[in-house]
Amino acid sequence: MSRLFDRKAEKIGEGIRESLDNRFAEVDPAAVDDSLFTPAAFDESASERAGYSNYSYWRSTFRVFLSRPVSIFFLALLTLMLLFTYVQPLLPQQKAPTRIHNYDDTSKQIRNQKPYLSNVVGSVKAGEEITLSAEGKTWATVAGSLRSLKRNEPVTVLREEGGSSFVRTAEGEEGWVQSGYVRMKEDGSARIFMPTTLSRFAAAEAYVATKDIQVLPHPEGAKEIPAVALRDTPLRSSRTELAFWFGTNSIGQDLWSRIWSGTRTSLLIGVTVGAICSLIGIVMGAIWGYVRKLDRLFTEMYNVLENIPSTVLRILITYILRPSLFTIIFVMCLTGWLGMARFVRNQIVIIRDREYNLASRCLGTTTWRMIYRNLLPYLISVIMLRTALAIPDAIGTEVFLTYIGLGLPVSLPSLGNLINEGRLVMTDPALTYQIIFPAVIVSIITVSFYALGNAFSDAADPRNHV
Repeated sequence: MSRLFDRKAEKIGEGIRESLDNRFAEVDPAAVDDSLFTPAAFDESASERAGYSNYSYWRSTFRVFLSRPVSIFFLALLTLMLLFTYVQPLLPQQKAPTRIHNYDDTSKQIRNQKPYLSNVVGSVKAGEEITLSAEGKTWATVAGSLRSLKRNEPVTVLREEGGSSFVRTAEGEEGWVQSGYVRMKEDGSARIFMPTTLSRFAAAEAYVATKDIQVLPHPEGAKEIPAVALRDTPLRSSRTELAFWFGTNSIGQDLWSRIWSGTRTSLLIGVTVGAICSLIGIVMGAIWGYVRKLDRLFTEMYNVLENIPSTVLRILITYILRPSLFTIIFVMCLTGWLGMARFVRNQIVIIRDREYNLASRCLGTTTWRMIYRNLLPYLISVIMLRTALAIPDAIGTEVFLTYIGLGLPVSLPSLGNLINEGRLVMTDPALTYQIIFPAVIVSIITVSFYALGNAFSDAADPRNHV
């Protein structure tokens, strides 16, 4: 075995010595066997890509942004709300936002009608006899009174519906009374607080279309008019077949249509003002921060404009000009860009003299290219946040200008007009719906843009890109 190992060691040593002796010897390429090599295909585009990273800032930003459920929720909410403001007028049975609705038979305005999906409070079948208390041209009033209830008469409350209670008397009769006339005892029983009427309907009165009934012969001047239903027909709480989902205002306009039309107008104002102020602020702030020769000029101009109270300036210009959509946008954009310009300027002053910017200037890079490629990408995250917050801020300004009487004309619905109208009647508990609905829409828009701005700001930070 030792002899075998000696032979292997001797051959290895000879190989090493031969390699050392021939290491500086030139090899003739023609003498190399071609079968030892396999040609590699050349792809010019692939070789070009090999010199670059496959990282994309915007692709990574949107990937991080869309990976968060909160971002998707608020983005979907705002998108659906914006789309619905344009789709809503095209849906069936929608009402014009500026139209004043009247009762069919009296032609009186349907003023301060409470919200309801349907005003049907009951129905009668074909051939069923009913009693009318009044007969009009298009609507008749149905006598829903069953009998009078005495004070302290015991009843059992079966359920509540709005401002009415469905009760059962001691004799087993069931019907509706106004909830204010019922007092509950500690043992769960109830009694009638004041004399009232037991009615067939939850509403104070019920109405039926005269085209659906036939009035039977009766003495002239009778208080109770007999009639029979010609077909299955609903009984309604008001003399109209219209349904007002958000109710009506003080002059009979449909709040459902006005709120969505006003949301469309306010979003148009907010997005337009936010985009214009951000664009002007970014451009002016970038020039202000990078071009040293203009720093003094821009600083003095900023001090002059900033020392003028923006609220006073907006009120003055709006008062001079005729209130309109263009006036509101112009007034908000006049000084709205100052905050963005100051912020961009301060950030650029911090990073303009860093090494990569000095190298770019030495290579002869133009000023606009320096601003566009070297400076602004570092500010994208905060710029997007401030832009997102500028939109609800513009809507809030529009609400304020309308509140002091300098907003959009009443003929053009907006959230500001709706909130101002609701403010005038908010002390009446029965009319609080007129301010609740527009205030909820404004709150949703504000919270959504704030959440989206924060989410996109975090996603635009390269440190969050993995």
